[in-house]
Amino acid sequence: MKLSKNDFSKYMDAFLVENAKVNLISKNDEKFLWEKHIFDSLAIENFFEKYGLRKSLLDIGTGGGFPSVPIAIAYPEIEVYALDSIRKKLNAIDNIKSVLDLKNLHTICERAEKLTDKYELVTSRAVASMKVLAQYASSLLKSGGYFVAYKSLKAEDEIQEASPVLRKCRLEVEDLIEYKLPLEENYVRNLVVIKKI
Repeated sequence: MKLSKNDFSKYMDAFLVENAKVNLISKNDEKFLWEKHIFDSLAIENFFEKYGLRKSLLDIGTGGGFPSVPIAIAYPEIEVYALDSIRKKLNAIDNIKSVLDLKNLHTICERAEKLTDKYELVTSRAVASMKVLAQYASSLLKSGGYFVAYKSLKAEDEIQEASPVLRKCRLEVEDLIEYKLPLEENYVRNLVVIKKI
């Protein structure tokens, strides 16, 4: 997948229209929409390169649509489910979806603990601590499925703290994939790859 900032210009325009109506990201962050939000969301490519594509993906606490919307744009072959309990945020995503005609993107307005469907891949970015997310993800994953958490440099500490919960939920940390955002300051991020066993 080699998509550039230009491939996302229509999406960025649509996003900024919605952001003016509903505060999806801070006004200050708008100028870093590509670097901090879209590029970051697309880091999932590092996971796919190592572990292969998945047919279904659930994004817990999608908020402004990260990483769900950029992934849906970049990977039309994946059915992407954007989960959030805040209806107005999902309405914004639905508006973006119709502007871009994204057939593979679906919004779900619900709390994670209420869902009963199971997915091959669960993602989460900037939502909660690892120990909280692990409990949600384990009940939503198919056996052998993966949970990919987008985390900062403190990922190791969060894994340590979550280890009793991970064991209890039959989740195993398989990989820690480090990547950098294209920002002037050194902006290191991690994908924590966790498998349901």
